[in-house]
Amino acid sequence: MITRLLVANRGEIARRVFATCRALGVETVAVHSDADAAAPFVAEADHAVRLPGNTPAETYLRIDLVLDAARKAGADTVHPGYGFLAENAAFAAAVTDAGLTWVGPPAKAIAAMGDKVAAKALLAEAGVPMLPTWTDADEITDFPVLVKASAGGGGRGMRIVRDAAALAEAVASARREAAAAFGDGTVFVERYVERGRHVEVQIFGDAHGTVVALGERECSIQRRHQKIVEEAPAVVPARLRERLHEAAVAAGRAVDYVGAGTVEFLLAPTGEFFFLEMNTRLQVEHPVTEAVTGLDLVRLQLLVAEGEPLPLAAAPPARGHAVEVRLCAEDPAGGWRPAAGTLHRFTVPGVATEFGPLAGPGLRLDSGVVDGSAVGVHYDSMLAKLIAWGETRAEATRALAGALARAELHGVATNRDLLVRVLRSPEFGAVDIDTGFLDRHEEVFAPLLPADQLPLVALAAALATAATRRTDAPVLAGLPSGWRNVPAFPQVTRYAGPDGDIEVRYRLDRVGALAHWSTAPPTRHDGAAPAEPADNAPTVSLVQAAPDRVVLDVDGVRRAYRVHRAGSEVFVDGPDGATSLVELPRFPEPTAELAAGSLVAPLPGAVTRVHVEVGQRVAAGDLLLTLEAMKLEHPVLAPADGVVAELPVPAGGQVDTGAVLAVVDPE
Repeated sequence: MITRLLVANRGEIARRVFATCRALGVETVAVHSDADAAAPFVAEADHAVRLPGNTPAETYLRIDLVLDAARKAGADTVHPGYGFLAENAAFAAAVTDAGLTWVGPPAKAIAAMGDKVAAKALLAEAGVPMLPTWTDADEITDFPVLVKASAGGGGRGMRIVRDAAALAEAVASARREAAAAFGDGTVFVERYVERGRHVEVQIFGDAHGTVVALGERECSIQRRHQKIVEEAPAVVPARLRERLHEAAVAAGRAVDYVGAGTVEFLLAPTGEFFFLEMNTRLQVEHPVTEAVTGLDLVRLQLLVAEGEPLPLAAAPPARGHAVEVRLCAEDPAGGWRPAAGTLHRFTVPGVATEFGPLAGPGLRLDSGVVDGSAVGVHYDSMLAKLIAWGETRAEATRALAGALARAELHGVATNRDLLVRVLRSPEFGAVDIDTGFLDRHEEVFAPLLPADQLPLVALAAALATAATRRTDAPVLAGLPSGWRNVPAFPQVTRYAGPDGDIEVRYRLDRVGALAHWSTAPPTRHDGAAPAEPADNAPTVSLVQAAPDRVVLDVDGVRRAYRVHRAGSEVFVDGPDGATSLVELPRFPEPTAELAAGSLVAPLPGAVTRVHVEVGQRVAAGDLLLTLEAMKLEHPVLAPADGVVAELPVPAGGQVDTGAVLAVVDPE
């Protein structure tokens, strides 16, 4: 009987496992790095043990430290979560050798599926369909191909290669990224299927020989080979569903599988399907399966770990449809690089439950963060998963998109707008999807907030800020802010916005009504000419201006804006979308200017490779150096033709956001 369980992981998956443990009366133990000391999962655990250091290699990937933590805390069971050591056969063996209960498949099964090349050969003998696969790049003659990490998943180490000239660098880069993420740089290559769909089957096995399929999931919406939208059930013909389930169960039986696992397939446009890999753990997207089956998969994991037989011989009939999105800290303005910072506010409206199966149609939130959480650069960029369950796919999708659009996500840039646009796209609604969906639909990368609405957002920010200052004023708090005895001198507030600096001018009359307003077009940060002023500016009147809420009447339609201020940054959530503005000082302090041609770090990280030398001539787009952050490699490219003048950071050097990485003197 499990009494005290340690989760060898962090973030939302640790909180998810803890939720089931609390419901079952099992005590919980968290392990945490120094960077995670104040994280929500640590606060929620009954016991917590520090792992000295910050990076995964120093902390969560240290088998010896995790086992020592279990001993110190008196844990009798270890749950690996997903990622880190979850698919490490040596870790599973070490846990059982230490006399602890392991929540997962036997080390032998993990090892068999962990070597993806050997796994393909083993499962091919069991009759599971396979793609052509190579381990020697010199043998490849047909393109396109996909380079993949042998020891892990999650898109780490994946590279699409369309010609032989790019193969060597793709393999080398994939090896580095896989080694950083999984501690194993082994890669292999398989044929790449254009417009393929990623469909996976949830399987479960017990120690009594039972292996069942608990439904399938559609995971085709991916960016950088990482899933961002998942749903259950997949929209496939009934006979194809049966064949997928049969192949998945055959794969599980081939390795005497015990516990939760996922068998991933690539579905070709022809209707054929091919084995991709088997993940010997609970998947990130398991909540959609829980929603449509009514099962608690973590509870089943614990039952099986205690030696109990599975309480079901087949999956219950799917009820309705569930869709999940992965909300990630990524900066759209910075090329979708991982973002870091303080999450000043994290609020999602209409959530019915957290970390557990839904009792009926509604929203579920599995989050690793709360208001005030610090988002660092050492770990994966995923902040939370939001899941909607509805009677139909269309209802679930609409509810999910609406909740996301209304969420208040302040302080760290996210992929929220991208997710909403995907969910609302006609092609997604028509199930016209595959793994190349985002490559074909550039329109979904546009922000939700239309550019022509930014002046109204800036006006709302200025009015709310003025209301805040008037509320905090020690005297004359009842005097309308923005009122001027001389109409020629309006109130002026300047902001740094998403497309450049924008200036708001407004004046209130003696009773606080909006007498006049205007905005100057943004001065663009990229040096391009500003947009021309609109000649059809709307008629605007002020209905309400409070520190946290501004209501404007725009051409006869009331529009409400929620406003939240953190320091000089103002976050505005309106009916058309959200944005953040930074109020600029009226009298800015002088600052040092960067040398022309300077390339700065977009986020904290480590310079892993320097590809050029000082004095070397480079062309626009040439690779200068590689920055690693959040387990991903980020190339730093020459912005123009020129000569490398400075390389202040050597390979292995750590940098903060804004640090100069290189200077290229343009020709």
